[in-house]
Amino acid sequence: MSMNKSEKTMSSTYFHPNNSIFSRFYHDVESIVEAISSRYIGSNPPHPFKFRAFCRDGFIRQEDYRYVFDLEQRYPTSEYGQFVYAWSKYWSDENKDITLSVTSFGPVQLYINNELVFKSSIVDELDAKRKANIVVPVQEGWNHIILRFTHSPTGFGGIVGTGRLKRFPFHFLTPSEERFGQEGWIYTEPLDEELKTLPSEGDTESSMDVKWYPDLNVEHGHLTQLKRIFGLPKKQFAIAWTKIANQSPILKTVILEGEHKGKIEVVLNHETVYKSNQSSRFQLELTIPYGQNDLVVKSTCTEDEWGFQLDKKKDEIDIEFTLPAPVEGARDCWLYVGAFPENSSLNVSEMLRLDTLFNKEVGSTYWRLDMPNTWVRPYLENPLFGKWDYPLGVTLYGLLETGRVLNRKDIVEYALKHIEQCTSYYPYSLWDREQYGAAAINTQLSGIDSLDDCGSFGATMLTAQDLQEIKNGDKVADDIAEHITNIQDRLPNQTLYRKFGSVEFMKDTIWCDDLYMSTPFLCRYYKKTGDLRYIDDAVNQFLRYKEFLFIPDKQIMSHVYDFKFNKATLVPWGRGNGWVIFSLAELLEILPEDHESQVELRAFFRELANGFLKLQGKNGLWHQVLTDSESYEESSCTSMFIYAFSKGIRNGWIEAPDAYIKAAFKGWEGLSKNAIDQNGNIYGVCQGSGYSFTPEYYKHDLTWILNDTHGIGIVLLAGIETIKLQRWLAQKHEISVAQ
Repeated sequence: MSMNKSEKTMSSTYFHPNNSIFSRFYHDVESIVEAISSRYIGSNPPHPFKFRAFCRDGFIRQEDYRYVFDLEQRYPTSEYGQFVYAWSKYWSDENKDITLSVTSFGPVQLYINNELVFKSSIVDELDAKRKANIVVPVQEGWNHIILRFTHSPTGFGGIVGTGRLKRFPFHFLTPSEERFGQEGWIYTEPLDEELKTLPSEGDTESSMDVKWYPDLNVEHGHLTQLKRIFGLPKKQFAIAWTKIANQSPILKTVILEGEHKGKIEVVLNHETVYKSNQSSRFQLELTIPYGQNDLVVKSTCTEDEWGFQLDKKKDEIDIEFTLPAPVEGARDCWLYVGAFPENSSLNVSEMLRLDTLFNKEVGSTYWRLDMPNTWVRPYLENPLFGKWDYPLGVTLYGLLETGRVLNRKDIVEYALKHIEQCTSYYPYSLWDREQYGAAAINTQLSGIDSLDDCGSFGATMLTAQDLQEIKNGDKVADDIAEHITNIQDRLPNQTLYRKFGSVEFMKDTIWCDDLYMSTPFLCRYYKKTGDLRYIDDAVNQFLRYKEFLFIPDKQIMSHVYDFKFNKATLVPWGRGNGWVIFSLAELLEILPEDHESQVELRAFFRELANGFLKLQGKNGLWHQVLTDSESYEESSCTSMFIYAFSKGIRNGWIEAPDAYIKAAFKGWEGLSKNAIDQNGNIYGVCQGSGYSFTPEYYKHDLTWILNDTHGIGIVLLAGIETIKLQRWLAQKHEISVAQ
């Protein structure tokens, strides 16, 4: 759905009442939250990471996920006036705009689909730290990106890539048919003349007059592939892994013919089928079950040549060798890893996986291909599934609670699979970042530098650990706790704050959002470890944030305190306030009854609840700017107030609950009538924010986004709390009647 800016900001109705989910399910809250969950899961199926070939001899990305083209270093003998071209492509599912960031060491021109979209100025070229952020159009399908660098006295090359490094970093793919599926750029040598025609879709390297690099054209010989990949590490071994597929529906007896240099062991489905300590030709007669079967060669370097060849007979039509995992850009069917000491304790059968690093005792390594300096890398190419960021932390929390409360194991399993896809690759992603400058998965988790990167998703991961063991979950949790406790910037009184920002104006600020990015994790980590330091830290944050951000006469919170001006913004942004009471409810549920701040925090909860109660809109929803009824009805803050009211009522934190019970039910009915359509789409969720001292920014610039992940999980949690409140009242009524 598309709306113009004024419609999205000021509209009081997002769709016709006949299209609301309330018109289908009325007060059946369980069916509503199931519909929302089903729509989300159906739109974001559990796709795995994409595996691609990556040549280390190309240009890699730095920490901000932009590619570094340091051409003076790569071509030290190049001359002024010479040109280097770099060529890649980018896939888009739709016509849209993307933001690119360009730093120019010298003259740079950027073309997309043969259209010039950026040309550096002298200002760009004289400041090697300057970032020119440009919004450029891309079309549905493949988009070819050409960079033209000119060597000049100011420099040679530049840095080019994503302009939104936190939530939406992206990578480019090699563009030619010869390297289809690989990640990265191809590039020319320094040229004396400009290219007469820029390359585009369908062009091959062989059809052009220039040579493209990195050079992947090497002489191949199967008997020496291990020497090409690993050198000659005497008394060390490597593993080669493929799948042998039997396409016949019956057991198939086949003959494989092979030859090897050095010591070798061949393993089919964890059973050794051939072994030799010296070079030899050999033949194997094997019985192959239907389907995919693991075939592994363990080869040890004992001579000046090592490698192997293993093929089926040409007349065998039902048997095929295939890659053990789909690796785009691979040229044959084998993956390789090594080299390992001959006495290593590694279990070959346990190595047949792609979410693990190997040889940790002497330096980690990963799978490679028989191509010059080329490695296998996993990439996140799904919009949402398998991604680690803070809005998805809340989304998955909502799905977990929905599945648990409604006894929908399928919903729980979906959320757990998403979480574990991230955590299982956590050690790999740290290594990937160290090797290549920027990890291609877990981009925020592997490079934590703010509370946004870790606290929200980390809190949900700890919730998931209550349901099942999460691979590497303890390691992830410990690293997050270390960041929040010992690395994240704090004031002298230990208040968490933002000393630095992704943009300059965000530095030296406190955001009420950060109570959610920190305290739910601290609460759950306290529950996990029993260490009171973490719950005390969470308590301290609420008390200190209140000092900076609370607006006493309205009993609500300012969004931001800016130390550059030593002032709070005094703008009561809806979702920011929602984060506060939502997180306070999470804290109060876990806080020990005898904690010295229990009374003070419950009083703070009641103050906030009273302030929000007074500002509920006529349709049951709260507004984007809480005190401005002309700002749009915002779904995520509405959901968090419902959530907190329900918890406060059921736990006895609210002393006169009747008005809050009515407000919670009115809020849910308002959401289901006005902000959730019949298909489970969610409207009116404010996009991710910056901040301002003027309410107009929140009212007019921070428009809402359909099905934004800042709101989906929160709406689910509001629905679940509405169900709990209904059940609690029904049980209370039954007890009252019985008495």
